[in-house]
Amino acid sequence: MKILMIAPEPFFEPRGTPFSEYYRIKGLIDLGHSIDLVTYPFGEDKKFKGLQIFRCAKPPFINKVKTGPSFSKIILDIFLVIKVIGRVIKKKYDLIHTHEEANIIGTVFNKITRIPHLYDMHSSLVQQMDNFKFTKSKIIISFFKMIEKISLKNAKSTIVICKSLFQYSSTITNKKKLTLIENFIDDAPELLDKDKINDIRNKLGVQNKKVIMYTGTFEKYQGIPLVIESMKYLDENFCLVLVGGKKEQIKEIKNILKEKALEQRVIVLGRKQPYEIPYFLKISDVLVSPRILGTNIPLKIYSYLKAGVPIVATNLYTHTQSLNKNIAILTDPEPEKFATGIKDAVSGRGKIVSKNAIEFYKQNYTYEKYLELVNIAVTKATG
Repeated sequence: MKILMIAPEPFFEPRGTPFSEYYRIKGLIDLGHSIDLVTYPFGEDKKFKGLQIFRCAKPPFINKVKTGPSFSKIILDIFLVIKVIGRVIKKKYDLIHTHEEANIIGTVFNKITRIPHLYDMHSSLVQQMDNFKFTKSKIIISFFKMIEKISLKNAKSTIVICKSLFQYSSTITNKKKLTLIENFIDDAPELLDKDKINDIRNKLGVQNKKVIMYTGTFEKYQGIPLVIESMKYLDENFCLVLVGGKKEQIKEIKNILKEKALEQRVIVLGRKQPYEIPYFLKISDVLVSPRILGTNIPLKIYSYLKAGVPIVATNLYTHTQSLNKNIAILTDPEPEKFATGIKDAVSGRGKIVSKNAIEFYKQNYTYEKYLELVNIAVTKATG
């Protein structure tokens, strides 16, 4: 099929939704479809046979797009609509596949053109307003709630990326239209270079330390201050490595570390390329996910499970919808209790949960299963 995909994000950037879009594109092409991707004027081009990228115009006053809702995105989405109109006029499509707030665009164009609409729901637009503290306006929140309901009811098929979204969406639309596809796919090699693993440890100077590793974004809801605060309850043998974050976020974190006199015990590395992440996971003794807000499962959890390193996560539904005490150490979102979980992770218990985690991943998360689920969602939309 010829698919018009609409992605209101910088594509590609190494963060949650663009990762999901990347693997969705890869899966659809492997299933034999071709894709015209309409997206923002930012990001790295990705080359697939069967993929063409069409970027909307760039307003002169917008040079970047932050994670989550913003007024910049509203302006860019207007330009996105203009580009979509051009594509629909020039080419006949079999399916419109939208991500995030582009569901609004997909719903409108489905009504105009009668092309089936597949909505890829990575999060609730309403919940994003709260997670990112975008607005407290009841009028704006009610508007997006209405749009979300209309999109869910009208889409012929909807992909949801976690159980919490499935449960939420099923209160609005028919469960039969929903397909749960967790974002567990990555490009990590099966075998990692042992010399490179040792080289990273040496360069970081952590050869004789217990390494606590966090990878991901530095948004407020991720709970980075929680894991930093937990360092006060751990001895000098532990060091924390933070991978990710934007320049201004890294600066903010470093200021916190200075205030708490933790500069020597916490290493802030900034963003790394996706292919590098498995190596940083492998140098670790503990992998942490201190998320404190939201209900979506953090994308990092799947690479954590695969790594074979003990996981410590907050005992909140954002994690417990996919994690349990057999495959991870779950703690209350309090610094001292999180520190206790980290201590447990470097003990015999950590070995047990990490072994269980690898088996859980192998049984539940394969690329063949991923392709099967993507095909089901497409068939629901076009069948």
